Amino acid sequence: MKIHEYQAKALLREFGVAVPKGDVADTPAQARAIAQRLSGKVVVKAQVHAGGRGKAGGIKLADDPAAAEQAAGQILGMMLKTPQTPPEGIKVRKVLVEEASAIDRELYLSITLDRARATHVVMASQAGGMEIEEVAAKTPDKILREWAHPALGVQDFQARRLAFGLGLAGEQFKQGAALIRNLFALYLAKDCSLVEINPLVVTRDGRVFALDAKLNFDDNALYRHKEIAELRDTNEETPLDVEASKYGLNYIKLDGDVGCMVNGAGLAMATMDIIQQAGGEPANFLDVGGGASPEQVENAFRILSSDPSVKAIFINVFGGILRVDRLAEGVIGAVKKLGLKLPVVLRAEGTNVEQGKKMLADSGLALTMADDMADGATKAVALAKGQKP
Repeated sequence: MKIHEYQAKALLREFGVAVPKGDVADTPAQARAIAQRLSGKVVVKAQVHAGGRGKAGGIKLADDPAAAEQAAGQILGMMLKTPQTPPEGIKVRKVLVEEASAIDRELYLSITLDRARATHVVMASQAGGMEIEEVAAKTPDKILREWAHPALGVQDFQARRLAFGLGLAGEQFKQGAALIRNLFALYLAKDCSLVEINPLVVTRDGRVFALDAKLNFDDNALYRHKEIAELRDTNEETPLDVEASKYGLNYIKLDGDVGCMVNGAGLAMATMDIIQQAGGEPANFLDVGGGASPEQVENAFRILSSDPSVKAIFINVFGGILRVDRLAEGVIGAVKKLGLKLPVVLRAEGTNVEQGKKMLADSGLALTMADDMADGATKAVALAKGQKP
């Protein structure tokens, strides 16, 4: 789960991580009032779940409260388009108004999980304010890494080593090392999957603080953090993603025209690959889970059929926990209830497969059966193109 920058900075403050003074506004008048309280130059920043806001016109500098009001009026309501947004952009509903900072240097700092080493890693770089992926690809030596001990976490000597590697000295060195320790404490306490500060800045008057903040959280741990779950902004998510989450379905919208319904993330990935191998493009990733109920199957069908880009549906199921007869029950009920007109290709193997296939055959529904994954993908791609399988 993602949250907005202003929400992330509120959490950073709780854990003693220095951030600029500021507040959030959803009207130009509120932005003016905040700028008056801050007294001086301010920065007005669009609040969306995407990077690249500055280049897209989503961040503006204002010299006084009147200029802050004008800037907020220009940003609020705009469809902000960046490389990280959908093609149509994301509507800006809130802005963060912060004190402007006299920046001397921009640095980079982040914490995430290193799956290869099965522990958390803190990454830092003096190349802040840039696309970190580009830095990693072209100059990987500029990225410093410290891996946390699984039981002890990030130690003081590691925080100091990172601060030294960032070129901090004197009082700034102390501030940087403390900030790294506090940031790691937040990362662990809130079950984050990513904490990214880009840029971490050093100001001309010697302060070190997070000018920007990005926090992502492990969805599987949200039951422990109701206060975090309440920060979710469904306006920033694809409507079909939001709908799928209501029924415990793992759904991600893609750009193709073959809708996929699969049980198991690994099988779902393989299904998308084999659709592409057959000359098509998957319209989504949809994992109904190992123990899907007929109701979940019905809701999965409804979500797939409500996507106008879907021209055919490929159901690819291995019946382990989810028995094939139970799947067949859900498919038959969903197709009849929803009056589904889209062509459906079904490939199933596993527990009670013969019983399930008989149920589908006796249902009278116009389903296309497949012998294996490759056969199912070929037929689904053909049907999506309006051809006979």
